[in-house]
Amino acid sequence: MTTEYGPKGQVLTAAAPAAGDAPILIVGAGLAGLFLALRLAPRSCTIVSPAPLGEAASSAWAQGGLAAALHPKDSPESHAADTVAAGSGLVDPATARLIAEDGPARVRDLIELGVAFDRTPEGELALSLEAAHSMPRVARVAGDLSGKAIMGALTAAVRAARHINLIEHAKAVDLLQDDNGRIGGAVLKDARGRTTLFSASETVLCTGGSGGLFRVTTNPSQARGDALAMAYAAGAVIADPEFAQFHPTAMDVGLDPAPLATEALRGDGAHLITEGGVKFMADYHPQAELAPRDEVARAIHSERTAGRAVFLDTREAIGDGIKDHFPTVFAACIAAGIDPRIAPIPVAPAMHYHMGGILCDIWGQSSLNGLSVCGECASTGVHGANRLASNSLLEAVVMAARIADRLRDQGGAKVRQSTGTVPVELPDHELQVLREQMADKCGVVRDADGLTALVSCIDDMEDQRGPARALVSARLISEAALARQESRGGHFRSDFPDTLPDAARTFVQHPGAPTPPEDTTP
Repeated sequence: MTTEYGPKGQVLTAAAPAAGDAPILIVGAGLAGLFLALRLAPRSCTIVSPAPLGEAASSAWAQGGLAAALHPKDSPESHAADTVAAGSGLVDPATARLIAEDGPARVRDLIELGVAFDRTPEGELALSLEAAHSMPRVARVAGDLSGKAIMGALTAAVRAARHINLIEHAKAVDLLQDDNGRIGGAVLKDARGRTTLFSASETVLCTGGSGGLFRVTTNPSQARGDALAMAYAAGAVIADPEFAQFHPTAMDVGLDPAPLATEALRGDGAHLITEGGVKFMADYHPQAELAPRDEVARAIHSERTAGRAVFLDTREAIGDGIKDHFPTVFAACIAAGIDPRIAPIPVAPAMHYHMGGILCDIWGQSSLNGLSVCGECASTGVHGANRLASNSLLEAVVMAARIADRLRDQGGAKVRQSTGTVPVELPDHELQVLREQMADKCGVVRDADGLTALVSCIDDMEDQRGPARALVSARLISEAALARQESRGGHFRSDFPDTLPDAARTFVQHPGAPTPPEDTTP
């Protein structure tokens, strides 16, 4: 590693390391990154985390749980079919089947690592029903503490593992790349602004999503699509960036990020109502509260646009049980001055999950040599236009295991002299302007006028500040949304409300980038 202190935008050069000195670098410390690191044993790896392990990761905030075909009457075929149906024509069926088949084994791996999933009185896994699933198949911990519990178990295991090195309080700001286009590590920046060039035989981006680009989100504010922007700048293929999933029931209590009211509440019978107590979901979809997330989000958006505040009513279906069965939701409500046992919870849609990302194959390999991707920043083809509930944690562990199995016994590739940069950053006040614009013009409902104005705003900001990572990611999302002249899944255009008969994915690559290998498309 070499430390540099150059100004933003300066090209930094990392000398080729001595043979055997380039480990695997894992950027990000959410579920994907930690599970991958543990699975790589005994091969040495380094995890880079912007905060202490277990903090500032979206995985720790996941409430719904992990979907897998664990019920005696369930099957991977049924799970895969539900995944394909939810994805509105853009899910790769083979990838959906692969992830569904590997799911039960990965749940057992997590149990071995100490994750105490909820059990029935008979000792079997207690499985919950969530929207668009045909069977109860969501494994949870203490109702809505799944993400926190899983991350707690993995964090303890990682800290005890001798083959894992940790770099905390640092983040990757650019990828190191040699003259042949191979990725050879990353430019790291610590909390004091110091930069380090970290050479690696394989770099794995596990940095989460892009929710922080939107004013209303359930994601950590640091999740601004940095991996997307870094990979795009290096020439990687980006897939389906226009598809963002807006969770229907973020708590509308004025917090940033917005606390989440898990979908499992509706799975347990909670209803959406207007201020007058009127249930309305059956007017929008035959599955009512258990309709796919995009349908529920648009229904709530429509009610709110018409001037009717929307609430999630748990009083009759869950009652006093919300305190013990959904402690995260209950605590967030009480902190906001709401007792859900006696009053409904005000809700609104919020950016929750980015279905698009860096294109990869079924082994997590991107279109660039030396670069793998896993978790929300990746696009495996399994989420399509609308992610099936609780498939994100499943995809993270399944793909992390596959990447580890591919890399564990490989010899470290020779790393050549590589270069990277320290990119410009948006001042906070300009970032907030961008977030407002993204929420207003690239949110639950979109149209050409709004998207065109958004792209123009990004142009102006880029002219003033340069290609800041947040602007690059926002442009990828908004330009793809403008180009897709139809409504499909999480992407709804009020000026093109119909779905085209032929489903087609979006693929974007930086001009002048090398042609990707043929096997990068799932």
